Amino acid sequence: MAENEPKTQQVQLRIDESKMTTTYANTIRTSTTGDEIVLDFGMNLPVQSDGNQTVLLFNVGSRVVMNWVSAKRLAISLGQVIRQYEERNGEIQLPQAPAPSESADKSS
Repeated sequence: MAENEPKTQQVQLRIDESKMTTTYANTIRTSTTGDEIVLDFGMNLPVQSDGNQTVLLFNVGSRVVMNWVSAKRLAISLGQVIRQYEERNGEIQLPQAPAPSESADKSS
C-alpha cells in the first residue's frame, strides 16, 4: 500500500429491531420547512358524513421528520427498489385521480 493512500476502516453495523413496530399505510401527507420534511403516514378511510356523502378520513398513524439530506437519501433508495421491482414485475400503474364532480349547487 502506498504511503499517500487514505486508510480505510471498516465499520460493523448492528441493527436493533427490539423496539420496532410495523404499521400499514395507504397514503402519505408531506409538509416542509426550510430545514425539514414531515411525512405523515396513515390510512384513508371512507366514512359517511352529514347529507349521506362519503368523505375520506385521513387517520395519521405515524409521523417521520427528517432533514433534507436524509429525505434525498430516502428518495434515491425508494427509486432504486421501485426500479428493481418494475424490472422484475412490470411497471406499477398508478390509479387515475377521479375527475372533480359537478357541484350539486348549480343553478338551473
